[in-house]
Amino acid sequence: MAEKSKKLSAISIGWDPGLFSIARAIFASVLPDGKDYTFWGKGVSQGHSDAIRKINGVKNAIQYTVPIQDAIDKVKGGEMPELSSLERHERVCYVCVEKEEDKDRIEKEIKEMPNYFKGYKTTVNFVSEQEVKAMQQKLSHGGEVIRTGKTSEENNQVLEFVLKLDSNPEFTGSVLVSYARAVYRLAKNGEFGVKTVFDIPLKYLSPKSEDSLIKELL
Repeated sequence: MAEKSKKLSAISIGWDPGLFSIARAIFASVLPDGKDYTFWGKGVSQGHSDAIRKINGVKNAIQYTVPIQDAIDKVKGGEMPELSSLERHERVCYVCVEKEEDKDRIEKEIKEMPNYFKGYKTTVNFVSEQEVKAMQQKLSHGGEVIRTGKTSEENNQVLEFVLKLDSNPEFTGSVLVSYARAVYRLAKNGEFGVKTVFDIPLKYLSPKSEDSLIKELL
């Protein structure tokens, strides 16, 4: 539609996909003999939280994705282990139920839910509705991209890009605004179609002029 209407759009904009995608691309470019690892959290997973709330008997719930520290330590230590998502993350759930007698059934349904919790180390905590609502007031999140590899037989290199976010929605909004700025500028130059973060030069994201960027940052 963007091609047909001669308009410009951007897709897959945020921090993952988005900023983490850029980090992975840069890291792999400068350290081709290596391996990427992405860890998410500790942070609220909106999709997983919603999946729990759809279980019969659940009043409210929130779920945190938590990286497994032992896996991070191995990667940052220069090892290049084979790690599935199950081996990189655990799931911590806080659930408020309609009836106390439903707890065992609900915990079983959560832990056996395919594509969300099955296979993961999952902890289910039953708490009050007030406690869940208090946790929902601050949708923190974060994560890191790590690439480990070699530039010679004897030299290991570790590259890291880390986000620690008090508010995932606010930060994601900030990323979207920067790319909206870039799309506007590129459209004024006559560009149209669809772009990803790999197609948009950094200078178009910044509110500063190109001269200021070169003088202050380069």
